[in-house]
Amino acid sequence: MPLALLALAIGAFGIGTTEFVIMGLLPEVAGDFGVSIPTAGFLVTGYALGVMFGAPLMTALGTRISRKRMLMLLMGLFIVGNLLSAVAPVFAVMLIGRVVASLAHGAFFGIGSVVAAELVAPEKKAGAIAMMFTGLTVANVVGVPLGTLIGQSVGWRVTFTIVAALGVVGLLGIAKLVPDLPKPEGVHLRHELAAFKNVQVLLAMAMTVLGFGGVFAAITYITPMMTNVAGFADGSVTWLLVLFGLGMVGGNLIGGRFADRALMPMLYVSLSALAIVLGLFTVTAHNKVLAAITIALIGALGFATVPPLQKRVLDQASGAPTLASAVNIGAFNLGNALSAWLGGMVIAAGLGYTAPNWVGAALAAGALVLAVLSAALERRSPAPSPVVAGSAQRHAEPVHH
Repeated sequence: MPLALLALAIGAFGIGTTEFVIMGLLPEVAGDFGVSIPTAGFLVTGYALGVMFGAPLMTALGTRISRKRMLMLLMGLFIVGNLLSAVAPVFAVMLIGRVVASLAHGAFFGIGSVVAAELVAPEKKAGAIAMMFTGLTVANVVGVPLGTLIGQSVGWRVTFTIVAALGVVGLLGIAKLVPDLPKPEGVHLRHELAAFKNVQVLLAMAMTVLGFGGVFAAITYITPMMTNVAGFADGSVTWLLVLFGLGMVGGNLIGGRFADRALMPMLYVSLSALAIVLGLFTVTAHNKVLAAITIALIGALGFATVPPLQKRVLDQASGAPTLASAVNIGAFNLGNALSAWLGGMVIAAGLGYTAPNWVGAALAAGALVLAVLSAALERRSPAPSPVVAGSAQRHAEPVHH
C-alpha cells in the first residue's frame, strides 16, 4: 500500500475525532456557554447536517480543480472550523465552527476514496479504501477517548486545538505524499450528476443508509442501555465505546480484504450477521460480559460493510465516481440521524432502552433485502450502460505501486 494512504488516514483520524469527541464534552461546553445540554446537542446535529449537505456541495465546487488540491483545501477548511470552535467566545460561533469543519467531512472521504482506489491495482481497491477509513475507526479507539479525557481535565478548547493541529499534519502529509493524479478528461459536473440515474448507485446508497443506520440505532442509546439495563457504572461507558471502536477497526480491515475478493457475498454475510447480532442484543444487554462482546461485534459487523459499500458505489458510478462517492458518505450520516430518531421514538413509546436494538435489526435486514435485489437486477442486465459515454476510455489510467 502506498504511503499516500497514510496521509489520507491521518486526515480521516482528525475528522473522526472531531465528529465524535463532542458527545463526551457536551456537559463542559454547555456549562461554559451557559446553555442547556439539549441546546448544546445542536453541535452534534449541526455537524451531521453539514456533512449531508456539504458532501455534494463541496464536491461539486471541486470539480474544476485536481483531487489533490481539493483534498488540501478541505483539510484547510477542517483546520479553520476546529480553530473557530477552540476560540469561540459565544455558543453561536462554536456552532458555526462545527458546521465549517463538517463541510470538509463528506467530500474528504468521498474524494479520498476515489484517490485511494486510483493509487493501487484494481484488485486492491477496497483494501485501499479500508486503509483510509482505518483513520476514522482508530479515532474511535484512541482519538475520542483521549480527546474526551483532555477536554474534561484540561479544557475542551485544548481538545479542539489539538484536533486542528492533527489537521495541519494531515494537510502536510497530503501535500508531500499524495501524487497529483490527472483529472479524467471530459468529466464535468453534469457527468457526475448522471451517476444518480443509475439504479445500482441509488440501491448502494440506500444500503448504506439502512445498514449503518442499524448500527447507530443501538449505539446512540448505549449509555442508558448499559447503565440501566446491564448495570454498568457511568464511567464504564467510555471503555465500552473503546470496545466498539476496536470492533470497527477489525471489521473495516476484514471488509476491505474480502470485498476485493467477493464484494456481494461479503455484504450478504456482514448484513445478515449484523441483523442477527442486533436482535440478540435485546437479550445480551442484560448481562455485562455478553453485552460487552455484543458491542464489539456490532462495531465489527457494521464497519465490515463500509469498504464494500463504498467500492460498490465507485464501481457502479465508474467514469464519474467522485460526487457519488461523497454523497454516499452523507448517506452514512443520514442513516445515523434516521436511526437515532427511530430509536428515540421506540424508547419514548415506553418499549424500554433495549427497543432500539430491534429497530437496528430491522434496518440491517432491510439493507440485506436491498443487497439481494441489487444482485438480482445486475444478473438480469449484466452490461450496464456507462455513466459517461466513452469516459471509461478517456479516464486516466490508475497509478499502480
